[in-house]
Amino acid sequence: MQDAAQHSTPSPYAYPLLIKQLLHTPFVQAQQQEIVYRDQVRMNYATLRERIARLANGLHQLGVRYGTTVAVMDWDSHRYLESYFAVPMMGAVLQTVNVRLSHAEIAYTINHAGAEVLFVHTDFLPVVEAIKDQLETVRTFVWIDEPGSDSCAHSIAFATEYETMLAQSPTSFDFPDFDENTRATTFYTTGTTGLPKGVYFSHRQLVLHTITLMAALSSPESGQRFHRGDVYMPLTPMFHVHAWGMPYIATVLGVKQVYPGRYVPERLLQLVRDEGVTFSHCVGTILHMLLSADDAKQTDFSKWKVIIGGGALPHGLARAALDRGIDVFTGYGMSETCPVLSLAQLPPHSGTLDPEEEVRLRCKAGYPVPLVDLRIVDDAMDEVAHDGKAFGEIVARAPWLTQGYLNNPQASTDLWAGGYLHTQDIANIDPTGSVQITDRIKDVIKSGGEWVSSLEIESLISRHPGVAEVAVIGIKDEKWGERPVALVVLKAGMVVTEDEIKQHVMEFATTGRISKYAVPQKVRFVDALEKTSVGKTNKKWLREQFTSHQESAR
Repeated sequence: MQDAAQHSTPSPYAYPLLIKQLLHTPFVQAQQQEIVYRDQVRMNYATLRERIARLANGLHQLGVRYGTTVAVMDWDSHRYLESYFAVPMMGAVLQTVNVRLSHAEIAYTINHAGAEVLFVHTDFLPVVEAIKDQLETVRTFVWIDEPGSDSCAHSIAFATEYETMLAQSPTSFDFPDFDENTRATTFYTTGTTGLPKGVYFSHRQLVLHTITLMAALSSPESGQRFHRGDVYMPLTPMFHVHAWGMPYIATVLGVKQVYPGRYVPERLLQLVRDEGVTFSHCVGTILHMLLSADDAKQTDFSKWKVIIGGGALPHGLARAALDRGIDVFTGYGMSETCPVLSLAQLPPHSGTLDPEEEVRLRCKAGYPVPLVDLRIVDDAMDEVAHDGKAFGEIVARAPWLTQGYLNNPQASTDLWAGGYLHTQDIANIDPTGSVQITDRIKDVIKSGGEWVSSLEIESLISRHPGVAEVAVIGIKDEKWGERPVALVVLKAGMVVTEDEIKQHVMEFATTGRISKYAVPQKVRFVDALEKTSVGKTNKKWLREQFTSHQESAR
Protein backbone atom coordinates (compact mmCIF):
# COMPACT_ATOMS: atom_id res chain seq x y z
CA MET A 1 0.00 0.00 0.00
CA GLN A 2 1.31 3.41 -0.92
CA ASP A 3 2.20 5.62 2.03
CA ALA A 4 -0.27 8.52 2.00
CA ALA A 5 1.36 10.38 4.87
CA GLN A 6 2.47 13.92 4.20
CA HIS A 7 6.23 14.29 3.94
CA SER A 8 7.61 17.73 4.73
CA THR A 9 10.81 19.30 3.63
CA PRO A 10 13.19 20.18 6.48
CA SER A 11 12.51 23.92 6.35
CA PRO A 12 8.77 24.43 7.17
CA TYR A 13 7.86 25.56 10.67
CA ALA A 14 5.82 22.88 12.47
CA TYR A 15 3.74 25.52 14.31
CA PRO A 16 3.06 23.90 17.68
CA LEU A 17 -0.23 24.99 19.22
CA LEU A 18 1.25 27.10 22.01
CA ILE A 19 -0.45 29.88 23.94
CA LYS A 20 2.03 32.40 22.56
CA GLN A 21 0.56 31.87 19.08
CA LEU A 22 -2.71 33.46 20.27
CA LEU A 23 -0.99 36.84 20.54
CA HIS A 24 0.12 37.37 16.93
CA THR A 25 -3.07 39.00 15.69
CA PRO A 26 -4.01 41.29 18.62
CA PHE A 27 -0.47 42.60 19.03
CA VAL A 28 -0.52 43.72 15.39
CA GLN A 29 -4.12 44.81 14.95
CA ALA A 30 -5.19 46.06 18.39
CA GLN A 31 -2.15 47.80 19.84
CA GLN A 32 -4.11 50.84 21.04
CA GLN A 33 -7.15 48.96 22.34
CA GLU A 34 -7.85 49.48 26.04
CA ILE A 35 -7.49 47.09 28.97
CA VAL A 36 -9.03 48.51 32.16
CA TYR A 37 -8.64 47.47 35.79
CA ARG A 38 -11.29 48.99 38.06
CA ASP A 39 -10.75 52.75 38.15
CA GLN A 40 -7.03 52.30 38.79
CA VAL A 41 -5.31 51.19 35.58
CA ARG A 42 -5.77 51.92 31.90
CA MET A 43 -3.34 50.45 29.43
CA ASN A 44 -3.35 49.14 25.87
CA TYR A 45 -2.33 45.95 24.11
CA ALA A 46 1.09 47.38 23.28
CA THR A 47 1.67 47.80 27.01
CA LEU A 48 0.27 44.33 27.67
CA ARG A 49 2.87 42.91 25.30
CA GLU A 50 5.65 44.65 27.22
CA ARG A 51 4.28 43.64 30.62
CA ILE A 52 4.02 39.96 29.60
CA ALA A 53 7.69 40.07 28.63
CA ARG A 54 8.63 41.95 31.82
CA LEU A 55 6.78 39.36 33.93
CA ALA A 56 8.57 36.50 32.19
CA ASN A 57 11.95 38.17 32.71
CA GLY A 58 11.18 38.81 36.36
CA LEU A 59 10.13 35.21 36.91
CA HIS A 60 13.24 33.98 35.12
CA GLN A 61 15.36 36.04 37.53
CA LEU A 62 13.54 34.30 40.38
CA GLY A 63 14.55 30.92 38.99
CA VAL A 64 11.37 29.95 37.14
CA ARG A 65 12.16 27.48 34.39
CA TYR A 66 10.36 24.96 32.17
CA GLY A 67 8.09 22.87 34.41
CA THR A 68 8.12 25.24 37.41
CA THR A 69 4.68 25.83 38.92
CA VAL A 70 3.78 29.45 39.71
CA ALA A 71 0.70 29.98 41.90
CA VAL A 72 -1.36 33.18 41.92
CA MET A 73 -3.63 34.58 44.63
CA ASP A 74 -5.23 37.70 43.17
CA TRP A 75 -8.57 39.25 42.28
CA ASP A 76 -9.67 39.52 38.64
CA SER A 77 -7.12 41.94 37.23
CA HIS A 78 -4.79 42.87 34.39
CA ARG A 79 -2.07 41.12 36.43
CA TYR A 80 -3.98 37.85 36.20
CA LEU A 81 -4.33 38.33 32.45
CA GLU A 82 -0.57 38.82 32.20
CA SER A 83 0.05 35.62 34.14
CA TYR A 84 -2.37 33.70 31.88
CA PHE A 85 0.15 34.28 29.11
CA ALA A 86 3.62 34.87 30.58
CA VAL A 87 3.79 31.84 32.89
CA PRO A 88 2.78 29.09 30.43
CA MET A 89 4.60 30.79 27.54
CA MET A 90 7.83 30.23 29.51
CA GLY A 91 7.01 26.51 29.67
CA ALA A 92 6.11 26.91 33.35
CA VAL A 93 2.75 25.90 34.85
CA LEU A 94 0.22 28.44 36.12
CA GLN A 95 -1.75 27.42 39.21
CA THR A 96 -4.78 29.64 39.76
CA VAL A 97 -5.46 29.41 43.50
CA ASN A 98 -9.09 29.41 44.62
CA VAL A 99 -8.90 32.13 47.29
CA ARG A 100 -12.40 31.30 48.55
CA LEU A 101 -11.43 27.89 49.88
CA SER A 102 -10.65 27.31 53.54
CA HIS A 103 -7.10 27.96 54.75
CA ALA A 104 -6.43 24.23 54.97
CA GLU A 105 -7.72 23.62 51.45
CA ILE A 106 -5.64 26.47 50.02
CA ALA A 107 -2.51 25.05 51.63
CA TYR A 108 -3.40 21.57 50.33
CA THR A 109 -3.86 22.72 46.73
CA ILE A 110 -0.60 24.71 46.66
CA ASN A 111 1.33 21.76 48.09
CA HIS A 112 -0.40 19.23 45.85
CA ALA A 113 0.38 21.29 42.75
CA GLY A 114 4.00 21.63 43.82
CA ALA A 115 4.02 25.41 43.46
CA GLU A 116 7.47 26.94 43.94
CA VAL A 117 6.55 30.60 43.46
CA LEU A 118 3.48 32.22 45.03
CA PHE A 119 2.03 35.62 44.10
CA VAL A 120 0.05 37.13 46.99
CA HIS A 121 -2.28 40.11 46.76
CA THR A 122 -2.28 42.30 49.87
CA ASP A 123 -5.85 41.24 50.70
CA PHE A 124 -4.66 37.65 51.11
CA LEU A 125 -1.72 38.35 53.40
CA PRO A 126 -3.64 37.10 56.45
CA VAL A 127 -4.36 33.80 54.70
CA VAL A 128 -0.76 33.20 53.66
CA GLU A 129 0.54 34.33 57.06
CA ALA A 130 -1.68 31.67 58.64
CA ILE A 131 -0.57 28.84 56.34
CA LYS A 132 3.01 29.76 55.41
CA ASP A 133 4.51 27.15 57.74
CA GLN A 134 2.35 24.48 56.05
CA LEU A 135 3.57 25.29 52.54
CA GLU A 136 5.99 22.52 51.61
CA THR A 137 7.15 23.50 48.12
CA VAL A 138 6.96 27.32 47.93
CA ARG A 139 10.44 28.82 47.98
CA THR A 140 9.67 32.34 46.68
CA PHE A 141 6.90 34.79 47.58
CA VAL A 142 5.98 37.78 45.40
CA TRP A 143 3.85 40.52 46.90
CA ILE A 144 1.09 42.17 44.85
CA ASP A 145 0.72 45.58 46.47
CA GLU A 146 -2.28 47.69 45.53
CA PRO A 147 -3.25 51.24 46.48
CA GLY A 148 -6.22 51.28 48.83
CA SER A 149 -5.79 47.72 50.09
CA ASP A 150 -5.40 47.21 53.81
CA SER A 151 -2.09 45.62 54.65
CA CYS A 152 -1.47 43.72 57.85
CA ALA A 153 1.44 42.72 60.03
CA HIS A 154 3.11 39.59 58.69
CA SER A 155 6.36 37.66 58.65
CA ILE A 156 6.31 36.57 54.99
CA ALA A 157 9.74 36.98 53.39
CA PHE A 158 8.80 38.45 50.01
CA ALA A 159 11.48 38.33 47.33
CA THR A 160 10.03 41.34 45.52
CA GLU A 161 6.85 43.27 44.77
CA TYR A 162 5.01 42.66 41.48
CA GLU A 163 5.16 46.14 39.96
CA THR A 164 8.71 46.67 41.21
CA MET A 165 9.76 43.41 39.57
CA LEU A 166 8.17 44.41 36.26
CA ALA A 167 9.68 47.89 36.35
CA GLN A 168 13.16 46.40 36.77
CA SER A 169 12.75 43.85 33.96
CA PRO A 170 13.38 44.15 30.18
CA THR A 171 10.46 44.64 27.79
CA SER A 172 11.28 41.69 25.52
CA PHE A 173 11.58 37.98 26.14
CA ASP A 174 12.37 35.16 23.74
CA PHE A 175 9.54 32.74 24.45
CA PRO A 176 10.73 29.30 23.27
CA ASP A 177 8.98 26.59 21.32
CA PHE A 178 8.32 23.29 23.07
CA ASP A 179 5.89 20.37 22.88
CA GLU A 180 2.32 21.64 22.55
CA ASN A 181 1.22 18.91 24.98
CA THR A 182 3.18 20.60 27.77
CA ARG A 183 1.01 21.31 30.80
CA ALA A 184 0.05 24.99 30.90
CA THR A 185 -2.35 25.33 33.83
CA THR A 186 -3.52 23.59 36.98
CA PHE A 187 -6.44 24.44 39.23
CA TYR A 188 -8.63 22.58 41.66
CA THR A 189 -12.26 21.51 41.53
CA THR A 190 -14.59 22.78 44.19
CA GLY A 191 -16.68 19.73 44.94
CA THR A 192 -18.63 19.43 48.15
CA THR A 193 -17.06 16.13 49.20
CA GLY A 194 -13.45 15.16 49.86
CA LEU A 195 -10.34 17.13 49.05
CA PRO A 196 -10.21 19.34 45.93
CA LYS A 197 -9.02 17.52 42.82
CA GLY A 198 -6.40 18.99 40.51
CA VAL A 199 -7.31 19.32 36.85
CA TYR A 200 -4.78 20.34 34.25
CA PHE A 201 -4.67 21.49 30.65
CA SER A 202 -2.00 21.63 27.97
CA HIS A 203 -1.16 24.42 25.54
CA ARG A 204 -2.76 22.45 22.72
CA GLN A 205 -5.99 22.03 24.69
CA LEU A 206 -6.25 25.71 25.61
CA VAL A 207 -5.54 26.86 22.06
CA LEU A 208 -8.13 24.49 20.58
CA HIS A 209 -10.73 25.49 23.20
CA THR A 210 -10.05 29.15 22.39
CA ILE A 211 -10.37 28.75 18.63
CA THR A 212 -13.45 26.53 18.79
CA LEU A 213 -15.35 28.61 21.31
CA MET A 214 -14.49 31.77 19.37
CA ALA A 215 -16.05 30.16 16.29
CA ALA A 216 -19.09 28.95 18.21
CA LEU A 217 -19.74 32.36 19.76
CA SER A 218 -19.53 34.09 16.38
CA SER A 219 -21.91 31.69 14.63
CA PRO A 220 -25.48 32.78 15.57
CA GLU A 221 -27.59 34.71 13.12
CA SER A 222 -28.10 37.44 15.73
CA GLY A 223 -27.77 37.62 19.49
CA GLN A 224 -25.80 35.39 21.87
CA ARG A 225 -22.63 36.41 20.03
CA PHE A 226 -19.15 37.62 20.94
CA HIS A 227 -17.37 39.71 18.31
CA ARG A 228 -14.60 42.27 17.84
CA GLY A 229 -16.89 45.19 18.66
CA ASP A 230 -17.73 43.89 22.12
CA VAL A 231 -16.44 45.10 25.50
CA TYR A 232 -15.63 42.15 27.73
CA MET A 233 -15.79 41.89 31.53
CA PRO A 234 -15.56 38.54 33.38
CA LEU A 235 -17.87 37.89 36.31
CA THR A 236 -16.52 34.39 36.81
CA PRO A 237 -13.36 34.36 38.96
CA MET A 238 -10.15 34.09 36.97
CA PHE A 239 -9.02 31.35 39.35
CA HIS A 240 -11.87 29.14 38.12
CA VAL A 241 -11.39 27.31 34.79
CA HIS A 242 -9.47 30.24 33.25
CA ALA A 243 -12.61 32.39 33.69
CA TRP A 244 -14.26 29.89 31.33
CA GLY A 245 -11.50 30.54 28.78
CA MET A 246 -12.98 33.89 27.80
CA PRO A 247 -9.92 36.10 28.54
CA TYR A 248 -7.97 34.10 25.94
CA ILE A 249 -10.75 34.64 23.40
CA ALA A 250 -11.10 38.33 24.23
CA THR A 251 -7.35 38.80 23.78
CA VAL A 252 -7.23 36.98 20.44
CA LEU A 253 -10.05 39.22 19.18
CA GLY A 254 -8.33 42.34 20.49
CA VAL A 255 -11.45 43.66 22.22
CA LYS A 256 -11.59 46.15 25.06
CA GLN A 257 -11.27 44.22 28.33
CA VAL A 258 -12.46 45.36 31.76
CA TYR A 259 -11.31 43.61 34.95
CA PRO A 260 -13.33 44.45 38.07
CA GLY A 261 -11.14 43.21 40.91
CA ARG A 262 -13.16 42.02 43.87
CA TYR A 263 -16.85 41.60 43.06
CA VAL A 264 -18.77 44.50 44.61
CA PRO A 265 -22.25 45.01 43.08
CA GLU A 266 -22.06 48.80 42.90
CA ARG A 267 -18.63 48.70 41.26
CA LEU A 268 -19.67 46.03 38.76
CA LEU A 269 -22.71 48.02 37.71
CA GLN A 270 -20.65 51.20 37.46
CA LEU A 271 -18.18 49.43 35.16
CA VAL A 272 -21.02 48.12 33.00
CA ARG A 273 -22.31 51.69 32.63
CA ASP A 274 -19.07 53.68 32.40
CA GLU A 275 -17.00 51.26 30.29
CA GLY A 276 -19.82 50.16 28.00
CA VAL A 277 -19.54 46.45 28.89
CA THR A 278 -21.44 44.29 26.39
CA PHE A 279 -20.32 40.72 27.18
CA SER A 280 -19.94 38.86 30.49
CA HIS A 281 -20.40 35.44 32.03
CA CYS A 282 -21.28 34.34 35.54
CA VAL A 283 -23.25 31.96 37.73
CA GLY A 284 -26.91 32.74 38.19
CA THR A 285 -26.44 34.02 41.73
CA ILE A 286 -24.19 36.84 40.52
CA LEU A 287 -26.71 37.97 37.91
CA HIS A 288 -29.49 37.81 40.51
CA MET A 289 -27.34 39.88 42.89
CA LEU A 290 -26.76 42.55 40.25
CA LEU A 291 -30.40 42.77 39.16
CA SER A 292 -31.43 43.11 42.82
CA ALA A 293 -28.95 45.91 43.60
CA ASP A 294 -30.29 49.45 44.00
CA ASP A 295 -27.98 50.77 41.28
CA ALA A 296 -29.49 48.35 38.76
CA LYS A 297 -32.50 50.63 38.43
CA GLN A 298 -30.28 53.30 36.84
CA THR A 299 -28.37 50.90 34.60
CA ASP A 300 -29.10 50.32 30.92
CA PHE A 301 -28.62 46.60 30.24
CA SER A 302 -29.94 46.63 26.68
CA LYS A 303 -26.53 45.95 25.08
CA TRP A 304 -25.35 43.36 27.61
CA LYS A 305 -24.95 39.70 26.67
CA VAL A 306 -24.47 37.29 29.59
CA ILE A 307 -23.70 33.57 29.59
CA ILE A 308 -24.92 31.76 32.71
CA GLY A 309 -23.08 28.61 33.75
CA GLY A 310 -22.05 26.68 36.84
CA GLY A 311 -25.65 25.60 37.38
CA ALA A 312 -29.10 25.84 35.86
CA LEU A 313 -30.54 29.14 34.63
CA PRO A 314 -34.00 29.27 36.26
CA HIS A 315 -36.80 30.44 34.01
CA GLY A 316 -37.73 33.17 36.47
CA LEU A 317 -34.23 34.66 36.43
CA ALA A 318 -34.03 34.38 32.64
CA ARG A 319 -37.33 36.21 32.24
CA ALA A 320 -36.25 38.94 34.69
CA ALA A 321 -33.01 39.43 32.74
CA LEU A 322 -34.77 39.52 29.38
CA ASP A 323 -37.25 42.07 30.73
CA ARG A 324 -34.26 44.33 31.48
CA GLY A 325 -32.93 43.88 27.94
CA ILE A 326 -30.15 41.40 28.78
CA ASP A 327 -29.37 38.84 26.09
CA VAL A 328 -29.02 35.97 28.56
CA PHE A 329 -28.34 32.33 27.68
CA THR A 330 -26.77 29.21 29.14
CA GLY A 331 -23.34 27.71 28.67
CA TYR A 332 -22.67 24.19 29.88
CA GLY A 333 -19.48 22.53 31.00
CA MET A 334 -17.47 21.72 34.10
CA SER A 335 -14.00 22.19 35.54
CA GLU A 336 -12.81 19.01 33.88
CA THR A 337 -13.97 20.14 30.42
CA CYS A 338 -11.95 23.40 30.21
CA PRO A 339 -14.99 24.17 30.50
CA VAL A 340 -17.37 24.71 27.56
CA LEU A 341 -19.21 21.79 25.97
CA SER A 342 -22.40 23.45 24.75
CA LEU A 343 -24.18 26.79 24.35
CA ALA A 344 -27.90 27.62 24.38
CA GLN A 345 -27.87 29.87 21.33
CA LEU A 346 -31.16 30.41 19.53
CA PRO A 347 -31.54 28.79 16.10
CA PRO A 348 -31.75 30.89 12.91
CA HIS A 349 -35.06 32.62 12.15
CA SER A 350 -36.08 32.50 15.83
CA GLY A 351 -37.44 36.06 15.90
CA THR A 352 -41.02 34.79 15.84
CA LEU A 353 -40.65 32.40 18.76
CA ASP A 354 -43.28 32.45 21.47
CA PRO A 355 -41.74 34.21 24.54
CA GLU A 356 -42.25 31.13 26.69
CA GLU A 357 -40.50 28.93 24.13
CA GLU A 358 -37.64 31.42 23.81
CA VAL A 359 -37.06 31.34 27.58
CA ARG A 360 -37.13 27.56 27.52
CA LEU A 361 -34.50 27.37 24.78
CA ARG A 362 -32.23 29.92 26.47
CA CYS A 363 -32.34 27.92 29.72
CA LYS A 364 -31.37 24.58 28.18
CA ALA A 365 -27.77 23.36 28.03
CA GLY A 366 -28.14 23.86 24.29
CA TYR A 367 -26.12 22.50 21.40
CA PRO A 368 -22.61 21.02 21.65
CA VAL A 369 -19.98 23.36 20.21
CA PRO A 370 -17.85 22.11 17.28
CA LEU A 371 -15.49 19.16 17.91
CA VAL A 372 -17.49 17.99 20.94
CA ASP A 373 -18.75 14.40 20.86
CA LEU A 374 -21.49 14.60 23.51
CA ARG A 375 -23.68 11.60 24.26
CA ILE A 376 -26.46 10.75 26.71
CA VAL A 377 -26.00 7.15 27.86
CA ASP A 378 -27.57 4.62 30.18
CA ASP A 379 -25.74 2.50 32.75
CA ALA A 380 -24.49 0.19 29.99
CA MET A 381 -23.00 3.15 28.07
CA ASP A 382 -25.65 2.75 25.35
CA GLU A 383 -27.05 5.97 23.90
CA VAL A 384 -30.61 6.84 24.87
CA ALA A 385 -33.22 7.92 22.33
CA HIS A 386 -33.02 11.48 20.99
CA ASP A 387 -36.65 12.15 21.84
CA GLY A 388 -36.34 14.81 24.54
CA LYS A 389 -37.68 12.35 27.11
CA ALA A 390 -35.28 9.47 27.66
CA PHE A 391 -32.56 10.47 30.08
CA GLY A 392 -29.11 9.29 31.04
CA GLU A 393 -25.67 10.59 31.97
CA ILE A 394 -23.81 13.07 29.78
CA VAL A 395 -20.46 11.68 28.63
CA ALA A 396 -18.16 13.52 26.28
CA ARG A 397 -15.04 13.58 24.17
CA ALA A 398 -13.34 16.75 22.97
CA PRO A 399 -9.72 17.73 22.33
CA TRP A 400 -9.62 20.00 25.41
CA LEU A 401 -10.92 17.72 28.19
CA THR A 402 -8.57 17.14 31.12
CA GLN A 403 -6.80 13.82 30.73
CA GLY A 404 -7.18 13.05 34.41
CA TYR A 405 -6.82 14.36 37.94
CA LEU A 406 -3.34 15.42 39.01
CA ASN A 407 -1.62 12.62 40.95
CA ASN A 408 -4.92 10.78 41.43
CA PRO A 409 -4.94 7.70 39.17
CA GLN A 410 -8.06 6.02 40.58
CA ALA A 411 -10.22 9.11 40.25
CA SER A 412 -8.80 9.61 36.75
CA THR A 413 -9.76 6.08 35.77
CA ASP A 414 -13.30 6.61 37.09
CA LEU A 415 -13.57 9.95 35.26
CA TRP A 416 -12.69 8.33 31.92
CA ALA A 417 -14.46 4.96 32.35
CA GLY A 418 -15.29 3.50 28.94
CA GLY A 419 -13.20 6.05 27.07
CA TYR A 420 -15.57 8.97 27.65
CA LEU A 421 -15.36 11.66 30.31
CA HIS A 422 -18.22 11.20 32.76
CA THR A 423 -19.89 14.44 33.81
CA GLN A 424 -22.26 13.03 36.47
CA ASP A 425 -24.99 15.18 34.92
CA ILE A 426 -28.35 13.63 33.98
CA ALA A 427 -29.93 14.96 30.79
CA ASN A 428 -32.06 14.27 27.73
CA ILE A 429 -31.51 15.25 24.12
CA ASP A 430 -34.15 16.16 21.55
CA PRO A 431 -34.26 15.28 17.82
CA THR A 432 -32.47 18.53 16.92
CA GLY A 433 -29.52 17.68 19.18
CA SER A 434 -30.35 20.19 21.92
CA VAL A 435 -29.49 19.03 25.44
CA GLN A 436 -31.56 19.58 28.57
CA ILE A 437 -29.91 18.83 31.91
CA THR A 438 -32.38 17.48 34.44
CA ASP A 439 -30.10 17.05 37.45
CA ARG A 440 -26.79 16.01 38.92
CA ILE A 441 -26.63 12.27 39.64
CA LYS A 442 -26.19 13.05 43.34
CA ASP A 443 -29.10 15.54 43.38
CA VAL A 444 -31.82 13.67 41.45
CA ILE A 445 -34.79 12.75 43.65
CA LYS A 446 -36.54 9.35 43.45
CA SER A 447 -40.06 9.70 44.86
CA GLY A 448 -42.86 7.20 44.54
CA GLY A 449 -40.81 5.17 42.08
CA GLU A 450 -40.36 8.16 39.75
CA TRP A 451 -37.27 10.24 39.07
CA VAL A 452 -37.95 13.88 39.90
CA SER A 453 -35.72 16.69 38.66
CA SER A 454 -34.77 19.16 41.37
CA LEU A 455 -33.71 21.62 38.64
CA GLU A 456 -37.12 21.50 37.00
CA ILE A 457 -38.91 22.17 40.30
CA GLU A 458 -36.53 25.04 41.02
CA SER A 459 -37.21 26.57 37.62
CA LEU A 460 -40.97 26.37 38.14
CA ILE A 461 -40.86 27.83 41.64
CA SER A 462 -38.61 30.64 40.38
CA ARG A 463 -41.53 31.83 38.25
CA HIS A 464 -43.51 32.79 41.34
CA PRO A 465 -43.46 36.60 41.55
CA GLY A 466 -42.42 36.56 45.21
CA VAL A 467 -39.44 34.22 44.83
CA ALA A 468 -35.88 35.56 44.61
CA GLU A 469 -33.94 32.29 44.87
CA VAL A 470 -34.81 28.65 45.43
CA ALA A 471 -33.06 25.32 45.97
CA VAL A 472 -34.80 21.96 45.95
CA ILE A 473 -33.30 19.00 47.78
CA GLY A 474 -34.38 15.40 48.32
CA ILE A 475 -35.07 14.23 51.88
CA LYS A 476 -35.56 10.59 52.88
CA ASP A 477 -39.18 9.55 53.34
CA GLU A 478 -40.34 6.19 54.73
CA LYS A 479 -43.35 5.97 52.39
CA TRP A 480 -42.08 7.50 49.16
CA GLY A 481 -38.33 6.87 49.39
CA GLU A 482 -37.53 10.55 48.94
CA ARG A 483 -39.59 13.71 48.82
CA PRO A 484 -38.61 17.14 47.50
CA VAL A 485 -38.17 20.03 49.91
CA ALA A 486 -37.98 23.62 48.66
CA LEU A 487 -35.77 26.20 50.37
CA VAL A 488 -36.97 29.61 49.24
CA VAL A 489 -35.51 33.11 49.52
CA LEU A 490 -38.26 35.70 49.06
CA LYS A 491 -37.90 39.03 47.35
CA ALA A 492 -37.63 41.98 49.71
CA GLY A 493 -41.01 43.00 51.14
CA MET A 494 -42.87 39.99 49.72
CA VAL A 495 -45.12 37.82 51.88
CA VAL A 496 -45.69 34.31 50.56
CA THR A 497 -46.99 31.20 52.36
CA GLU A 498 -45.90 27.60 52.10
CA ASP A 499 -49.29 26.61 50.70
CA GLU A 500 -48.99 29.26 47.97
CA ILE A 501 -45.68 27.78 46.78
CA LYS A 502 -47.11 24.27 46.83
CA GLN A 503 -50.21 25.37 44.92
CA HIS A 504 -48.01 27.17 42.38
CA VAL A 505 -46.18 23.90 41.64
CA MET A 506 -49.40 21.86 41.76
CA GLU A 507 -50.76 23.91 38.86
CA PHE A 508 -47.96 22.59 36.66
CA ALA A 509 -48.60 19.04 37.89
CA THR A 510 -52.30 19.38 37.06
CA THR A 511 -51.52 20.27 33.46
CA GLY A 512 -49.10 17.32 33.15
CA ARG A 513 -45.98 19.50 32.95
CA ILE A 514 -44.45 17.61 35.88
CA SER A 515 -45.27 14.66 38.07
CA LYS A 516 -47.39 15.12 41.18
CA TYR A 517 -44.42 13.76 43.09
CA ALA A 518 -42.59 16.97 42.23
CA VAL A 519 -44.83 19.06 44.48
CA PRO A 520 -42.63 19.84 47.51
CA GLN A 521 -43.55 18.07 50.69
CA LYS A 522 -42.26 21.03 52.65
CA VAL A 523 -41.32 24.63 51.87
CA ARG A 524 -38.93 26.44 54.17
CA PHE A 525 -38.29 30.16 53.82
CA VAL A 526 -34.67 31.12 54.44
CA ASP A 527 -32.66 34.34 54.39
CA ALA A 528 -30.00 32.98 52.01
CA LEU A 529 -28.84 29.79 50.29
CA GLU A 530 -25.42 28.37 51.12
CA LYS A 531 -23.04 28.67 48.17
CA THR A 532 -19.79 26.97 47.22
CA SER A 533 -16.59 28.94 46.68
CA VAL A 534 -17.55 29.62 43.05
CA GLY A 535 -21.13 30.68 43.74
CA LYS A 536 -22.99 27.43 43.11
CA THR A 537 -25.77 26.36 45.46
CA ASN A 538 -24.26 23.92 47.97
CA LYS A 539 -26.96 21.25 48.04
CA LYS A 540 -24.89 18.81 50.07
CA TRP A 541 -24.61 21.37 52.87
CA LEU A 542 -28.32 22.23 52.58
CA ARG A 543 -29.32 18.56 52.81
CA GLU A 544 -27.14 18.05 55.86
CA GLN A 545 -28.47 21.15 57.60
CA PHE A 546 -32.10 20.34 56.83
CA THR A 547 -31.71 16.74 58.03
CA SER A 548 -29.94 17.90 61.19
CA HIS A 549 -32.70 20.43 61.87
CA GLN A 550 -35.39 17.79 61.37
CA GLU A 551 -33.69 15.35 63.73
CA SER A 552 -33.19 17.96 66.45
CA ALA A 553 -36.87 18.97 66.17
CA ARG A 554 -38.07 15.44 66.93
